[in-house]
Amino acid sequence: MAHTGTGFFDRKGNFFKNARDATVSDLAGMLGQIGEGESLAPGIAYMLLERRAEIERLFAEHDAMLAEEAAVKAARVADQHDNVSQLPTRPAV
Repeated sequence: MAHTGTGFFDRKGNFFKNARDATVSDLAGMLGQIGEGESLAPGIAYMLLERRAEIERLFAEHDAMLAEEAAVKAARVADQHDNVSQLPTRPAV
């Protein structure tokens, strides 16, 4: 007897029985060929998906560090302008 089912497709249109496998396929596609011979990308993609929460936390910390770095650089530029004095103008000869 016929029955219905659920399937998932990656960005290339390949069919997968579960969402995890479709996502791993998309991640592996973005990574491209890694290594010689059979690509290591699918295994790395699987690890990325499994450690997603840790990776997202690291990226959030990275973004915070970049914001802090930009603030420090902006403060340095502002301080440099305070240390510069305008020389008095001399009359033209």
